[in-house]
Amino acid sequence: MTEKIAILGSGQVGETLGNGFLKHGYAVMRGSREPAKLERWKSQAKGDASVGTFAEAAAWGEAVVLAVKGSGAENALEEAGHSNLAGKLVMDATNPIDPDRPPVNGVLHYFTGPNESLMERLQKAVPDAHFVKAFSCVGNAFMIDPPFASKPTMFICGNDAGAKKQATEILAEIGWDTADMGAVESARAIEPLCMLWCIPGMRGGSWTHAFKLLQLK
Repeated sequence: MTEKIAILGSGQVGETLGNGFLKHGYAVMRGSREPAKLERWKSQAKGDASVGTFAEAAAWGEAVVLAVKGSGAENALEEAGHSNLAGKLVMDATNPIDPDRPPVNGVLHYFTGPNESLMERLQKAVPDAHFVKAFSCVGNAFMIDPPFASKPTMFICGNDAGAKKQATEILAEIGWDTADMGAVESARAIEPLCMLWCIPGMRGGSWTHAFKLLQLK
């Protein structure tokens, strides 16, 4: 059972997930290039909370969440240290949003093409880590205990069956149904769900939704 979750990233996604995991009884270490700026979060957090560098957090965690901007993901993994990630579940919450190109009619620009994904790049960069796509298809406000009438679906993928099982157990704990879409290449389909999720918000100001996979029994 996973008890210690490291979160790489000092932004809103990392804060939301950190607080949510603490609420559900996990120990959390948040990693940042500048750990001092997370001290306020640590002082106000309820539970077993700590902060450190990317490398310190990655070494400490039994599982890791990568919650940085997509454009900085590979660099964050370098700073975390590939050896600190080897053999561990790395839940990849990133999306390849192009920081230099604004949305067009509410549609985000990605710096990847249709036949590649950011997670494939990350898996190639750190082959000994067990990447699982997660948290990338919903806004941070609904990542923990989503308050919908029925449980929404978190679409995941990755090459390691054990890591996907571990991720599924964590996601179930925080209120999600999980749909396993297969190996790492399936991130090519999952990452664009962020684009779809953002369109109602960018076009009409509606950000209160999530996706659900419906299946015949």
